[in-house]
Amino acid sequence: MIDSTKIRNLSIIAHIDHGKSTLSDRILELTGAVDPREMREQYLDSMDIERERGITIKAQNVRVRWKDYIIHLIDTPGHVDFGYEVSRSLAACEGVILLVDASQGIEAQTLANCYLAMEHNLEIVAALNKIDLPAADPDRYAAEIEKVLGIPAKEILRISGKTGEGVPELLDAAVARIPSPGGDRDKPLRALIFDSYYDQYRGVVSSLRVVDGVLSANSKLRFMQTFAVHEAEEIGIRTPVQVPVSELGPGEVGYLIAGIKDVGEARSGETVTSYANPATEPLEGYRDPKPMVFCGLYPIDGDEFEDLRESLEKLRLNDSSFTYEPETSGALGFGFRCGFLGLLHMEIVRERLEREFGLSLIATAPSVEYVAFLEGSAVPVKIDRPSDMPAAQSISKVEEPFLQINIITPSEYTGAIMELCQTRRGELNRMEYISPERLEIGYRIPLAEVVMDLFDQLKSKTKGYASLDYEPAGYGESDLVKLDILLNGVPVDAFSTIIHRSKAYDYGRKMTAKLGDLIPRQLFDVPIQAAIGGRIVARETVKARRKDVLAKCYGGDITRKRKLLEKQKEGKKRMKNIGRVEVPQEAFISALRLDE
Repeated sequence: MIDSTKIRNLSIIAHIDHGKSTLSDRILELTGAVDPREMREQYLDSMDIERERGITIKAQNVRVRWKDYIIHLIDTPGHVDFGYEVSRSLAACEGVILLVDASQGIEAQTLANCYLAMEHNLEIVAALNKIDLPAADPDRYAAEIEKVLGIPAKEILRISGKTGEGVPELLDAAVARIPSPGGDRDKPLRALIFDSYYDQYRGVVSSLRVVDGVLSANSKLRFMQTFAVHEAEEIGIRTPVQVPVSELGPGEVGYLIAGIKDVGEARSGETVTSYANPATEPLEGYRDPKPMVFCGLYPIDGDEFEDLRESLEKLRLNDSSFTYEPETSGALGFGFRCGFLGLLHMEIVRERLEREFGLSLIATAPSVEYVAFLEGSAVPVKIDRPSDMPAAQSISKVEEPFLQINIITPSEYTGAIMELCQTRRGELNRMEYISPERLEIGYRIPLAEVVMDLFDQLKSKTKGYASLDYEPAGYGESDLVKLDILLNGVPVDAFSTIIHRSKAYDYGRKMTAKLGDLIPRQLFDVPIQAAIGGRIVARETVKARRKDVLAKCYGGDITRKRKLLEKQKEGKKRMKNIGRVEVPQEAFISALRLDE
């Protein structure tokens, strides 16, 4: 039995690349949790895709011993698209270590994650990391943290996650400042699931935090939201290898295997209680995250539709922040409409489906959820794909989602950033200096403009120095139109999009030109048109393949040649009436590529 006053539950939070995973590595080494021979960089990042990209996607938890204390450490992602992972992890903690890069200072995600921790009423231990870098200026950035976040500069620790300098003092400070977890052993069991994944041999493996009572191995458990009943086949702790234990008391974090095969029964935010002596009230779970970006995912081979459904179900257990529902497309067949928290999230989910489940997928262009108000109707219509857009004459107005974006940048790039945001229909609403050379700029901007490539453009215009954070800012009315792409007069739903009227002509021209290059020549002319309603705004023509019908005419009368040419012309006209344009799969994939 562990004394709960000797337990500390904490998360490491920071902006992308400020050294969370490296600090976790040093803590694992310092506390002897990992054998030095088995140590590798980013030890807690278990997915190949995390190691390749050098980013954390999934929060990971591990139990280590420091002096007389047990520390449950959760390493969290830094990217804004995975903020949901961070907020879930914070619900299992009493405190956080806030890392700030000593050569870069406060960035946009530093603020966002710090405010998240304050919302959860957590104790914040601030530390300046990377003090071993030649460009490090800890005094300057300590003053910046004091000014912006109100954490006294003398309380901010100086550490290097790479060399290990200052890490023992950081752990001492965390133990001293972060409170021990509350909870009562004698109350009925209540444990909160904050993450799960599917193991094909053992079923669902859930990470949970015990709040009240005691979780014992082989006891019968009840899941309070789904009303499912299971037996705890194995409970244990991660050190970081899984070690089975006989019980977990209040404040402890561990894992549970209960032979669950139906992935819907162990979602994040679920409360686990005892079957014999159940709790009356479940724990407060998590707010369901609202998807911001939508796209269609279709298997390249139509026979893989069922495999895709199963894969999405299993992946959703591990990442409950995306949604999916079946949809059909005339061009692409059967697939799913999926909702994501952002573009990087969409990319990662697609890549995980292809790698972990061996699928080959086409993703349609990303879109956002619009709201249309119809003439004579008070009920708004939600539109998350262009094919759902009602006819233009029946719409009184269309609203689109807006974001409040906050950009932290060196002051010399202010002009470039303002120009970028204004071309994306952004409205400036705040601007303040954090220090003489850095400032924070706030814009209200349509989500559709952020989705395309705002982040990449921002990085290239500021040489990578600016950082971006965003949060939803409601809906607003806009002049939006549905742009259809017609091949030989027939609309192709996969290429349709909803776009602001001022940008429709430009987009239509680019898309028709691109398809003109991609679609192979047919036996008849193929017009490729971009249309708003009945009005054509751009056109390209793929010229017909020409068979030389005069090859066998050596000289002779012109009327004979003309007769053959007229016959060919008639044939092509008839073929055009019944001919369907062959669009190869590669053309779909290339035309729907985001990066182009």
